[in-house]
Amino acid sequence: MTVLAGRKALVTGAARGIGAAIVRRLVRDGAAVAFTYSASVDDAEKLVAEVAETGGIAVAIRADSGDPEQVRRSIDETVAQLGGLDILVNNAGILPAAPIESLSMAQFDRVVAVNVRSVFAAVQAALPHLGTGGRIINVGSINADRVPLAGMSIYAMSKAAVAGMTRALARELGPHSITVNNLQVGPTATDMTPEDGEIADALRELMALGRFGRPEEIAGAVSYLAGPDAAFVTGANWNVDGGFTV
Repeated sequence: MTVLAGRKALVTGAARGIGAAIVRRLVRDGAAVAFTYSASVDDAEKLVAEVAETGGIAVAIRADSGDPEQVRRSIDETVAQLGGLDILVNNAGILPAAPIESLSMAQFDRVVAVNVRSVFAAVQAALPHLGTGGRIINVGSINADRVPLAGMSIYAMSKAAVAGMTRALARELGPHSITVNNLQVGPTATDMTPEDGEIADALRELMALGRFGRPEEIAGAVSYLAGPDAAFVTGANWNVDGGFTV
């Protein structure tokens, strides 16, 4: 498939899990892709090598998504190494789950910095480079709409903020023919939400399909929103959740 041939993309927080699956899918569909990572050096190097073996282009950029200066630098490096930027996928995120009385203000600030402020910083830095047909895709969470388990207060708040930002940016950037959409992802089999974790069975009972999603399924939705068939889709908070909300 070459529906994204000639397109240049940046995926944040993508050395492993959903982010790495997005990188693989965008490359498979023809895009040249840069991705950021923070601590997972070995995973980032393996992903670059894996993509190179397929004949694709992937560039790893070390950047802490909680630092807006590093986020902005990652945009500049992407443009310098790939020769432009057409697709921005804001995937980086953290999930501290704990009762509200045990959460610190430092944890609150870190969640806001990584899950919310980094999206704003990346979009702001990307705008001078995104032309007609540009795509901004945020990887959010179904917890923006539904929180069936305790301990998710600041995470759910951060993802609800991303959903609101998505709608506002879609309105603001529509006149420039740039679309902005948000995937509200349900439980997906990653290190963050393992299929055999303590609450895995409880989560499966909440989903109509009765199973966790696969990172590749989320990546497929991202690729669709990045491609030409989604040119009339903007401002959507799209639930990709196995029926978590039905």
